[in-house]
Amino acid sequence: MNIDTRNRIISGVLAVIIVFLAWLLYDSIVSPFEQVERQREVTEQVRHRMTVVRDALVEYQRREDQFPESLEDLVEWLKTNEDMVERGDSLFAFRPPHEYDPDSIVYSPRTGSQFEYALNDTIRPNIYLLEDPDTDDAIGSLERTTLLNATNWN
Repeated sequence: MNIDTRNRIISGVLAVIIVFLAWLLYDSIVSPFEQVERQREVTEQVRHRMTVVRDALVEYQRREDQFPESLEDLVEWLKTNEDMVERGDSLFAFRPPHEYDPDSIVYSPRTGSQFEYALNDTIRPNIYLLEDPDTDDAIGSLERTTLLNATNWN
């Protein structure tokens, strides 16, 4: 084998190695970023769903003069109240691809687990705490009335 042939073979092998290493470098940068973007989108969906539940709780409290005892009571009210049945989808706008459904409003889009809800009706005004069981995201507080309807992620 002469020197020109050997140099072409080595150049070809090195070119393949360079292309492979360039792809590996690109993938090592882009893949983690895509995963972070997917997690960020899911987090936004969960926070939006919690905000919709908060809006439903506020609407319930405005119309019934108290907060519901449980999230199941809230869902039942959304399904049976005439005005909520007619206007629920316009009052509680969902982000695509999700649509308004009273049965699924209290479930996290992340894992499908139900949000945790606690009501403190021993003080005036009544206050509640709505939490995502999968993260530290929460709305409201059981101790501080100043945090009524306040999110902890802002």
